[in-house]
Amino acid sequence: MSVAKSAEAFRTISEAAKELDVPQHVLRHWEEVFGQVRPMRRAGGRRYYRPLDIDLLRGIRTLLYDQRFTTKGVQKIFKDEGVKYVSELGRRAAAGEVTDVRPVLDDEDAAKSADGKAPAEKVKDNGDGVLELMPAAVVQPPGVLNPAMRKNLTTLLRRLETVQNALDQATLALEAINPEDDER
Repeated sequence: MSVAKSAEAFRTISEAAKELDVPQHVLRHWEEVFGQVRPMRRAGGRRYYRPLDIDLLRGIRTLLYDQRFTTKGVQKIFKDEGVKYVSELGRRAAAGEVTDVRPVLDDEDAAKSADGKAPAEKVKDNGDGVLELMPAAVVQPPGVLNPAMRKNLTTLLRRLETVQNALDQATLALEAINPEDDER
């Protein structure tokens, strides 16, 4: 009878493969194809996957298997969006959240709705930094963003990225502190 590992425990390649529901050779292949996947290696070359590696691999699996991206498509996502983006997809997939990746509309596409008219406002900025949803009668079609909405979302995204960076730095600082080294 085996005991389940904690979420923070390192995984061997067989454990990682089982958790991600892919064969071990696929994980080795992903290491070659995606340079961002770098498990820790011990003497003898044995791989140990950290929780962050598992999140990244789960994100790659989501993009390849669920979203049906090609290997080159995933490499482009790594180049355009970065490792944190793919890892976040993996964390969301693990949490059972929707991880639908859709292309970003350019401004010309956002300015027109399906009938060629300018889309209606979906969110109202009341001036104090709080966005309010408008009644359902004026909601625009899915996937269409007007310039004001795009600006609000871009501003919000910048603020969230700043918070994420601060949290990442705090996490690194906390990991650097090892209470076992404080022997007296």
